[in-house]
Amino acid sequence: MDNKKDILDLYYNKHLKQKDIATMLCVSKQYVSKIVNADVRSKKEKQTRKENNAKKRQDYLKEYFKNYDRPKKEDNYYEQLKALQYKDSLELSYFSGNINDYAFAKYNPSIYHRDKNGNLKLNKGIKVGSDVPKTINMNIHIPTQKYKYRCYNM
Repeated sequence: MDNKKDILDLYYNKHLKQKDIATMLCVSKQYVSKIVNADVRSKKEKQTRKENNAKKRQDYLKEYFKNYDRPKKEDNYYEQLKALQYKDSLELSYFSGNINDYAFAKYNPSIYHRDKNGNLKLNKGIKVGSDVPKTINMNIHIPTQKYKYRCYNM
């Protein structure tokens, strides 16, 4: 009988955990749980502990994110952009100012479609000058609008 009073006192007044009470009094955790749940105050106490733990967790997370320093990633986007620009400028300046069919198709993917052989053909209804290639007999990858911001090695 003395154990029950001690268990209830430690749980409700000292606010110890059931596991700690079981260790202190050398009884099983199941026994402590049985005694605590038999008491009428158990639901209210569990709700109070749940609210207190939620508040503690919220305060902890606020403090944690206030002091959290995210690891810095290496930012090499500028170098990638410069390399891409250099590559494109070489491609566009190929043959002393004349753009080749390959580069033209790459920079104007919306006016070409593939035929059944994989060759590029000019879409119907597109009005272009005589210097624009009507067909390109190369099986090359043309980026679509969906992938226009990706970097392609062509």
